[in-house]
Amino acid sequence: MSRIEVLKTYKIYIGGKFPRTESGRYYQPTVNGKPLGNICQSSRKDFRNAVVAARSAQGAWSARSAYNKSQILYRIAEVLEGRKSQFIDELIQQGSTKNQAQKEVESSIDHLIYYAGWCDKYIQIFSAVNPVASSHFNFSVPEPTGVVAVLAPEETGLIGLVSQIAPIIAGGNTCVVLASESKPLSAVTFSEVLATSDVPGGVVNILTGNREELLPFFSTHMDVNAILYCGNNQQELKTIQENAITNLKRVVNKNVKDWIKEENETPYSILDFQETKTTWHPIEHIAGAGSGY
Repeated sequence: MSRIEVLKTYKIYIGGKFPRTESGRYYQPTVNGKPLGNICQSSRKDFRNAVVAARSAQGAWSARSAYNKSQILYRIAEVLEGRKSQFIDELIQQGSTKNQAQKEVESSIDHLIYYAGWCDKYIQIFSAVNPVASSHFNFSVPEPTGVVAVLAPEETGLIGLVSQIAPIIAGGNTCVVLASESKPLSAVTFSEVLATSDVPGGVVNILTGNREELLPFFSTHMDVNAILYCGNNQQELKTIQENAITNLKRVVNKNVKDWIKEENETPYSILDFQETKTTWHPIEHIAGAGSGY
């Protein structure tokens, strides 16, 4: 008798833990007729739980120093580097050639290093001292938007996912991410990297499942501040934009064909999920004080 292979069950990642979907549903994506594993079919309740975890973590994460956030992103890159061969194998299982898989993993590591370097710099670049017609200093400073819901690119298993998560958390936000439905293995394994990389529970939450089913929940939840949609389905984008009106979510659409290109590494990806805070401070005049010259 031929042996029946025991397929791995890939769990979701919520609040730093690895629960099974509360729905009890699973699906088996296949490549060349071969099933990849048992993948959780996440539900509305799973998404709600992930948003609660993201909101609970957001205040403490945004308050962390830029240096500490940079350290943590760098640590994610270190752990991913150490497990590079595993990710290459999983990408090959999902249809990539060995060369494509190696390039995707190495580019993902490089993206993390890139955004780790921007953690303590983007505020200086995007802040401003504004001219005003009164005795005040007027400063504009970027601050985190809050909880970001992300519909990751469907075409890539890892680089598209990392390219969204890294700038979002570098900017002090937390996120709930729906991984690629057809290539979910490396997304779930990446959550194992996050769990061992000093990332506080709830900062990044990763779900797997059907995009069509979960899209309405991602775009209507009242405690989500912004939504990032990666794709070119105009009907899906229209639905998101209409649903986002309910609580004025910021909607960002990224339709990128090749996430590996260096042009997709930019600090403006951090700025996509920042709010501008303007502060006025009076200038005190000292009687008799001269110009100093």
